[in-house]
Amino acid sequence: MFEVEKQPSRLSVIVGLLELIYHATVHNLRKTHSNALMGLFINMLQTMMLVGVFYVMYAVLGLRGSMLRGDFLLYIMSGIFLYMTQIKTMGAVVGADGPASPMMQHAPMSTFVAILSNAFAALYIQILSVVVVVYIYHIAFNPVTIHDMSGVFMMLLLAWFSGIGIGMVFYALKPWFPQFATVGSTVYARANMIASGKMFVANTLPFNILIMFTWNPLFHIIDQARGFMFINYNPHYSNWLYPLIVATVLLVVGFMGESYTRRHASASWGARR
Repeated sequence: MFEVEKQPSRLSVIVGLLELIYHATVHNLRKTHSNALMGLFINMLQTMMLVGVFYVMYAVLGLRGSMLRGDFLLYIMSGIFLYMTQIKTMGAVVGADGPASPMMQHAPMSTFVAILSNAFAALYIQILSVVVVVYIYHIAFNPVTIHDMSGVFMMLLLAWFSGIGIGMVFYALKPWFPQFATVGSTVYARANMIASGKMFVANTLPFNILIMFTWNPLFHIIDQARGFMFINYNPHYSNWLYPLIVATVLLVVGFMGESYTRRHASASWGARR
């Protein structure tokens, strides 16, 4: 007749949250394509197409000689991988279920879980794509030698983290200005094809051109990653602390905006998209 409600411990709450994030991440991975291997293949194909396009462009323009000494294709892939990681993560966060989504009607589910699961799904796909593409290149074309593997991996994580921060800002704006958030994230992704600096290294740029790119966190991440990747390149005009600070600030602002949006959530928002 009488039941004593048992309060769950803090550890059990954390474990339950991590389990929920894990299952939501798996759901997001399976959502894009029913076959997980096909989804990975599609992402790898997009990456290899970008690598091929930039390789042909460098060959046509005759810019190979002006780049740093080292494996030329590895130089191209370093920029493409980090660019794809940030852009894919940003798109995944922006596309996460909002506070008015039907999924939020289920008690354990929350926007925090939706955002994290989308971000982890993007990270998983990107890391797997990088490993597979580099391994194929290593065994089929040219042995890959990386000066500081841990440093390169940290820059990959930083690109992922910055993608979450930028995506959170658009995610917070999406319920209020859906068209602006969609168009804004697309414009940012397209602009970073040039503004990310993956086509050149900062040390070779004159100062009047360099200042056009130093505002971009991804520019610093890619340049720092090449410093860790190639033993004969030491980046002088970039640092990893700047994108970390910018991403953290954007993440805080984004979560503040998302918290305000969640408190004013309306079911009618779904009809505006």
